[in-house]
Amino acid sequence: MKAKNITIVLDNIRSRENVGSIFRTADGAGVTKIYLCGITPTPEVGSPKFEYRNSKQILNSKFQIQNSDKIAKTALGAEKWVPWEYRAKTWQVLRELKVKSLKHAPYGSEASCSGFKVVGLERFDKLTASKLKIRQKNIFKYKVPKNKKIALVVGNEVKGLSPKILKYCDDVVHIPMYGRKESLNVAVAAGVALYVLTNRG
Repeated sequence: MKAKNITIVLDNIRSRENVGSIFRTADGAGVTKIYLCGITPTPEVGSPKFEYRNSKQILNSKFQIQNSDKIAKTALGAEKWVPWEYRAKTWQVLRELKVKSLKHAPYGSEASCSGFKVVGLERFDKLTASKLKIRQKNIFKYKVPKNKKIALVVGNEVKGLSPKILKYCDDVVHIPMYGRKESLNVAVAAGVALYVLTNRG
């Protein structure tokens, strides 16, 4: 089965274990690239072709090595071959993905027309969704555009995606919850979303 062109953008994820788990799932789902944004921790070792570290996290090499081990522990090596890049500002990444191809073609060129469809993964109550003027879509009923590159945006474990980031999302999808808890662990949610998007359309 041919894998879809899916990129995942991690917006201010704080847990290294969650980042590592997402790397492992991204590898299984055939994700093209992972963008680690804001406070999202970065692996100590990555692909030299794509790697760009979060400079704020390598001031103390001993601290970085200890914490990057937590990423490696849950990634089980996926952080070494899944392409990734650190970017300070999530919104800039999303803007680039929406209007440019992976080769960063000049805006307005033929290649730039094949930009990504940005899909935010977030869950709101009806009142909040109404205030933000967001129409949430059940991910299990979401129609993935054919032959369209997808950028899945996953937010902070506590705060989720900010209104500023949501403005760059073409669609916002959610995973329905049937128990007392209102949400899943971010790495689990990302895994569900990635496999739904991979196997639809």
